[in-house]
Amino acid sequence: MRATVVWTVRGAAGVLTLAGLGHTLWYGVVEPGTALAFGALIACGELARRDPGDARDRSAGRDAAEDRQPAPLGSAGALAYALLGPNAAQSTHHGVLQIVAVVVAGALAGIVPHIARGRGPAADHLARRVLTVAFAAVCFQPLYNSGRLEHGIGQGPYLVLFLLFLLGLTALCDAVLAAAPAGARTGRPYGPLLRDELRAQLGIGSAICATGVVMALGVAVAGLWALPVLCVPLLLTQLSFHRITAIRTTYRQTITSLARATEIAGCTRPGHSRRVAALSCAVGRELGLSERELTVLEYAALMHDIGQLSLVDPVRAGATAGLPAAEARRIAVLGGEVARQTGVPAEVAVVVERQADPYRDQPALARIVRAVNAYDDLLGGTRHPGGSLAVLEQLRLGTGRDYQPEVVECLARVLARGGRDRVGQVPLG
Repeated sequence: MRATVVWTVRGAAGVLTLAGLGHTLWYGVVEPGTALAFGALIACGELARRDPGDARDRSAGRDAAEDRQPAPLGSAGALAYALLGPNAAQSTHHGVLQIVAVVVAGALAGIVPHIARGRGPAADHLARRVLTVAFAAVCFQPLYNSGRLEHGIGQGPYLVLFLLFLLGLTALCDAVLAAAPAGARTGRPYGPLLRDELRAQLGIGSAICATGVVMALGVAVAGLWALPVLCVPLLLTQLSFHRITAIRTTYRQTITSLARATEIAGCTRPGHSRRVAALSCAVGRELGLSERELTVLEYAALMHDIGQLSLVDPVRAGATAGLPAAEARRIAVLGGEVARQTGVPAEVAVVVERQADPYRDQPALARIVRAVNAYDDLLGGTRHPGGSLAVLEQLRLGTGRDYQPEVVECLARVLARGGRDRVGQVPLG
């Protein structure tokens, strides 16, 4: 069933691509100068594509908002061509199939250098681009070419309102097409995935939509010379996103290195903080947390044992799950103090220092860290030779006071999808 969803999306995009290329080759290109200009713009956007592995930390299986739109200029150019009406006050007559053909040709021309370096875009990204552009073109071009758009709406503010409404529908279509394959691949609930995609549209997705509409309206008045001028704001926005992503990646790497201090000092088992962070983020996504909440959760999970560096006598094997409540709370408070001194957001320090409290007194993120940390501690010891099933049963027995039942059940679902006993081997998206 999951593979069917992915191949249905790719198959629909493939059929539409073949139809567009075949129709354009058979009947020829209408207004070739306009098609060439937009095709070149899309190709340049793909050449400026951000490689997904350049500034991204995959340790927790998370996707940044920009990774959902790795080629914003190409996306904006494709959307502008789909919504193009007049060109310098002269009517255009390109149809939906030619739009698909030009978008595909421009995208393929731009991704050749990336493929040569072994960093070609994912097939789902290309399929989503084709289907989203086709959706926008189907909603706009028939109305424009038939004259009903001009007679019914005209060229005034009502046209702008119509385009804004169409952008909303296109953004929804794009989010649906992005969430469906992601849900099929990861097995995560579709609702939280769709919500994440819709939230991502508020970031660089908004800039893409706005630039696409402004390009279409600008070309309608000033002609094709408006394209290079209107590209500049989006290019600057893309550059800003690159820098922000690089800063966040460096910050995450610094926190990860700091978290490894407990392993180097022999206070915790190797890889413990990384496993807890990865599995906590997977549980958080299962619970529908926002990207900001997931970031706080990841940082807190990485630093949850940092308080052990303040102990004179380290905890045996670094496992805090079996400690008396007072001792576990003391270590958590010490960890919160250390976290505050590192300059992390205040929410991270709160999660770290509250992880040993009874779950009813904890913030939601601390409940996740506590349950996942206990899972990894118990699984790494010898008290449960039965593996993860025995550990989960132990956690369920502690849901009266120590662990939130919803968190434990989400943890069980994530582990069931992974099908492995070891935390570090669970596929996390």
